[in-house]
Amino acid sequence: MIKNQLVKSTAIAVSFICLFAATRPARADGPPHSALQTPKASAPMVRQNQNSLSKDDDFAGLDLTDEQKAEMAKIRQDTDGRKALVAKDTKLSPDQKDAFILGYTRLEYGQMFRVLNPAQKKEVTKRLQARRAAEQAQQKKKPQAPQH
Repeated sequence: MIKNQLVKSTAIAVSFICLFAATRPARADGPPHSALQTPKASAPMVRQNQNSLSKDDDFAGLDLTDEQKAEMAKIRQDTDGRKALVAKDTKLSPDQKDAFILGYTRLEYGQMFRVLNPAQKKEVTKRLQARRAAEQAQQKKKPQAPQH
């Protein structure tokens, strides 16, 4: 039952990502598609402003049981496989690859969060809130460019 829900959730998320990527208008002022640079195959690009998913920092230091560690390792392995397939797909544009990889990262994060017990979830939530507050404070410090 849980596996079916996971498959359905994943399919829905991937569908939304594909829909978003397919409906975005092409930039008229940019170079033609053939002139775009392709990302390096070894490290897929993810936009810098979307780096708010940092599972290594948020889940680090938690006292996980062996069962939780095994489940998280399985989740990471499954997600890494999906990301590798997207990175190798020659039919996708770099933006589409970024969207898929970000979507898979978000799904991975959610799955890992569900493995935690309530006390661990509370700790991770506190870390997330602190990191987001720090990111917002850093954004406020940056001077904004004047709009024309």
